[in-house]
Amino acid sequence: MTTAARTLEMRGTLEAAFADVLTPAAIAALEHLAHFDRDRKDLMEARIARRHDRAINRQRIAFLDPAARIGRTTMTVREARDGQFTGSEIPADLQRQWIQGTGPAARPHAPAEVSIRNVAYALLSGADGWMFDGEDALGQVSTMSLENQRNLKLAIHDDPIFLTIAEQVAGEMNQWSAGFFKRPIVTDWRQQLRFTTKLFRARGLHLDDRQVRLASGEGFSASIVDATLYVVNNYQRLRDTGASVVLYLPKIQTAEEAALWSDILSALEHHLGMKPGTIKAYVLVEQVEACFQLMEIRAALGLHFVGFNTGRWDYINSVSDAEAWDEAFVNPNIDAITMTYGYMRQYEDRVRRAVNTPDRAGRCALWQGGMEPNIPVGSEAGVAAGMKRALGGAEREQHEGASGKWVAHWKMVHIVRPVWEKAGDANQMGRAFPRLTYTDADAAGLTQLEPAPRTIRGARDLISVAIQYGNAFGQGLQAAALKPADFFGNDDVLYLMEDMATGEIRLSILWEWRHKQAVITEGEHAGEVFTANLCARLIDEEYAKLLAAANRDVHEVSKTTTLPIAREMVATYVMDTVKLPWYIDLLNINLGNHDLVEAKRRIGLLRDAFASDGTRITANLDFGRG
Repeated sequence: MTTAARTLEMRGTLEAAFADVLTPAAIAALEHLAHFDRDRKDLMEARIARRHDRAINRQRIAFLDPAARIGRTTMTVREARDGQFTGSEIPADLQRQWIQGTGPAARPHAPAEVSIRNVAYALLSGADGWMFDGEDALGQVSTMSLENQRNLKLAIHDDPIFLTIAEQVAGEMNQWSAGFFKRPIVTDWRQQLRFTTKLFRARGLHLDDRQVRLASGEGFSASIVDATLYVVNNYQRLRDTGASVVLYLPKIQTAEEAALWSDILSALEHHLGMKPGTIKAYVLVEQVEACFQLMEIRAALGLHFVGFNTGRWDYINSVSDAEAWDEAFVNPNIDAITMTYGYMRQYEDRVRRAVNTPDRAGRCALWQGGMEPNIPVGSEAGVAAGMKRALGGAEREQHEGASGKWVAHWKMVHIVRPVWEKAGDANQMGRAFPRLTYTDADAAGLTQLEPAPRTIRGARDLISVAIQYGNAFGQGLQAAALKPADFFGNDDVLYLMEDMATGEIRLSILWEWRHKQAVITEGEHAGEVFTANLCARLIDEEYAKLLAAANRDVHEVSKTTTLPIAREMVATYVMDTVKLPWYIDLLNINLGNHDLVEAKRRIGLLRDAFASDGTRITANLDFGRG
């Protein structure tokens, strides 16, 4: 009997090294789903084509024709908007999600007993849910994506390795809380491990996996790899313990993309013998185009969909990118673009109205609020000010109708959760808001600018953090505690937990300022244009500060390896006339490379390919090196 040739190829010896993750069952499921990769690539090409056409024709994103059919479905846009679809019941362990923590389940260059501590902190934190990240906060150096999956499997299956570490971590968490809260936060560590709902964020449809590719040598969907490995390795254990199988789906731009996700999840359920709709999914509304199709996205995901999440950085980046062709659209300082600013306010309002529109069974969905990036580490005054901001943000979101929010660090859980404890309700599903409308004014509101400062101080902050993030990414820290270099050593200014989105938005705004003749509105150089010479000088100055920084803020080993490469990527992105769609493409193409000359070659390769015909280089150039 001959064995059928595989569609997919695993990198080097990883199939043996990660036999506990790349199991025969997992590989069989990946092979079963591999045909969806062609559809994914077609949709990603369509994304770039829409972006190009908007720029050429100087057209903004518009609402869909109500009579149009949603791609990959039999449903019309009007039917979706009217709730004429069957959505999901909200499982018991998702009914109350006041606080969801976020972060990866692995650490770079760390042995398992150190790396898995991330999972212990998460599941002992007291968060109602923890979104274990396979995307923006997970480093992709070496085999981190597989280590992430391994650690989750060990934790979900109560492996002795994990339980030993969890007991140790519980003691460390209580030691910290005794100083901060004057009380323990973990009373029974074994019981506490059962409290937090486990969620997993797969990478977006726009990314290729670094360890799995098509046998032809083409890149293969990171989304399919992430979702499949997590579900296949853990669904039975989750079901046996009464827990839901829940994913977070990032970077969706259209309802047709959501329908592709639905088809992938449904095919995976069928392959594993699961009841339709067993796999539940939150959608992160990170792309402005998605905000024009919220009900359509809900309908396309059908039985899988449980809620939307509203973020900040990625969404701002998407607005900036969508309006790159419009010289009149220029954002202010990034710290001015809060959730109550112009287009952000309109975005949040449409999301809360969408989740509270009932489907044909009268079911509504969840709205999970945005990220709290503050960390309670710094001077007494700095921490007090930071926690005041955090509580104010949580109170605002709860008041506006969010059923919960995200925090970026376990130490924030017991600081922010009391806002929802005080309110008392498990969630705010079904709260009365006006039905969504689809007028020209609604569309204009989604790109509405408001007067706010644009300063040299703001530019320095954008540049400093963008370079720092690129450096951290190259070192394997896709989530990192960062602040502008001018505030190094000032403990009154807290570090913020930042992930990939922070790099994306900072470069998008810098590109706007540089190429749209942005005018500095106040302070140094007030009334002057943000010229190429000024931008280049600021990049040089901020880079020099990072070279001179102490190891605490910029690791010495990075100053001759990944930091110069990060500077080159930032300068290329910001200075080039053609705006690249993703900073992460530049970062991924240089993962594992510490040679500046080679980095410049790769950056040029990527830049020239996109400028020529819109081709994104997303495959792992080092795949064949094992």
